[in-house]
Amino acid sequence: MSSAPVAGPFTGFVHRRRRGAELVLLVISLVVGIGAYAAVGLGVEGKVPTDILTYGGWLAGLVVACHITVRWRAPYADPILLPVVAALNGIGLAMIHRIDLARQAQDPHATAFASSQLIWMTLGVALFIALLVVIRDHRRLQAFTYTLGLLAVVLLLLPLVPGIGTSINGANIWIHLGPLSFQPGEIAKVLLVIAFAGYLVVHRDALALAGRRLFFVDLPRGRDLGPILAMWLVSLAILVFENDLGSSLLFFGLFVMMLYIATERPGWIIVGGVLFGVGAYAGYLFVAHVQVRVVAWLHPFSDQSNSYQVVQGLYGMAWGGLVGRGWGQGQPQVTPISWSDFILPSLGEELGLTGVMAIILLYGLIVERGLRTALISRDNFGKLVAAGLACVFALQVFVVIGGVTKLIPLTGLTTPFMSQGGSSLVANWAIIALLLRISDHARRPPPAFAHAGGPDASDATQVVMMR
Repeated sequence: MSSAPVAGPFTGFVHRRRRGAELVLLVISLVVGIGAYAAVGLGVEGKVPTDILTYGGWLAGLVVACHITVRWRAPYADPILLPVVAALNGIGLAMIHRIDLARQAQDPHATAFASSQLIWMTLGVALFIALLVVIRDHRRLQAFTYTLGLLAVVLLLLPLVPGIGTSINGANIWIHLGPLSFQPGEIAKVLLVIAFAGYLVVHRDALALAGRRLFFVDLPRGRDLGPILAMWLVSLAILVFENDLGSSLLFFGLFVMMLYIATERPGWIIVGGVLFGVGAYAGYLFVAHVQVRVVAWLHPFSDQSNSYQVVQGLYGMAWGGLVGRGWGQGQPQVTPISWSDFILPSLGEELGLTGVMAIILLYGLIVERGLRTALISRDNFGKLVAAGLACVFALQVFVVIGGVTKLIPLTGLTTPFMSQGGSSLVANWAIIALLLRISDHARRPPPAFAHAGGPDASDATQVVMMR
């Protein structure tokens, strides 16, 4: 890890800004994204797309705007996150465009999703910039712990409101606002991370107290089970009333992981695992939507009326093999909704196992940089928010990849930054903005303090000891 000496009233080491390294990596990510778009045109039509300059300029403009904002408002932020996100977003846009061309070859009137995805990316970048400009100190968000938690609950309930909510593919997780459809749960997951972090910072000492000991593990006290039981019931409600298995797993798993990180008590993992097992079995017995997903998982080839999508995705990845068919040389459009839920098998068909492993590695980098930010953060609230946001990515990617590869039942979550879907894309750009804000605070030199007992003195001393 690069470091440089700090001038000031104390001796220590801090991170360098690394904005130049970020710019170089961003250029590489643009080459990957725009190159993939050009390769799609060559593979499908035998020529470079005529709009390559317009598309490349738009994509480059968005990336440069992000870089300038980070250089201006968060100069010490992590230099790896933004290039990785830009690469994933570019690859996803190219794959969606590839599927658009295949669908339009069969039906000239088919909707083109790539152009709308680029517009949603623009909105996501606008929110990214707004958050970095408006939120100068992430610690101020702790004052809105319960407000943001209540807002998250309202967003989760909006799809159940008659006249606004709508059902798509059996899940009641969408709302319609004029011509636009939106998934409020994507924004709710960001707000819940902040709300969980604010709650756990205040109550972590009580929640960390040990209760009975079982097989060398200290279980939590019975009086402290209220929060996890409440989150368990909320997750079950999402599963029963909204038929959303993915969000139910995500929200409950997120709370358990943040609870463990805050208290460092393995007993919470055991309690969470037991509650998850009970909830999963009850969901299988009483929720028809879950039964269909489990049967499609266990016996995908026996009844393809409910598992056709999974089977086609598996066939596509098998056909791709180790190195793939090449951009434009596969048939990803055969898999239903291949541009959204099943974009990873589409990429596996054309880029092969090698390409899929590279994509998983990029997601792993996002999680690793998020956890690294949590480790070096100088305040407990920032540690929990950064760790929670990293866990969101880890859980979502695991659930998505596990579902399309038949490791676990299919849940319907989107692949971050790659699947077609505006609400998911905008929310994920917001997550990256928050991670960059926290990492900027953690990596920047501690401010000089006017007197030994000043408010920044403890931060400065802590950083010297950490470095």
